[in-house]
Amino acid sequence: MNEQVLAIVELLQKDQRYHLEAYQFVREGLAYAQKVMKLPATKEEGSDSPQDHHLTGQQLCQAIKEYALEQYGFMAKTVLNSWGVYCTGDFGEIVYNLIRIREMRKSKSDRREDFDDQFDFDEAFQPRFELSSDAS
Repeated sequence: MNEQVLAIVELLQKDQRYHLEAYQFVREGLAYAQKVMKLPATKEEGSDSPQDHHLTGQQLCQAIKEYALEQYGFMAKTVLNSWGVYCTGDFGEIVYNLIRIREMRKSKSDRREDFDDQFDFDEAFQPRFELSSDAS
């Protein structure tokens, strides 16, 4: 078993709050933010390397919300809840777990609390219906 797989297996055994799918989804949300949403990443202080650009916790939460809605629509909250994710703080826990096993990186200014209370799951994932006045 390679080191990455072993690290995630150990993580899942130590912290059983979140399913493997939650970790995969957060990583996919990061890729979505960088590629599809083209969110402006912040640059780590003291470095000019493009590899040192990263998203803030707030940006990542917004990207994950958009990605969840795109992938699961009205079922997004149900799917995330089934993986143990109930609030944006859970995204922070997942990210910091991934940082601990060196699957993600953080800058000096990043804090776990940056993920707290970014949006309310009930509001963000509530179905929205719009009525049209177009009579055909």
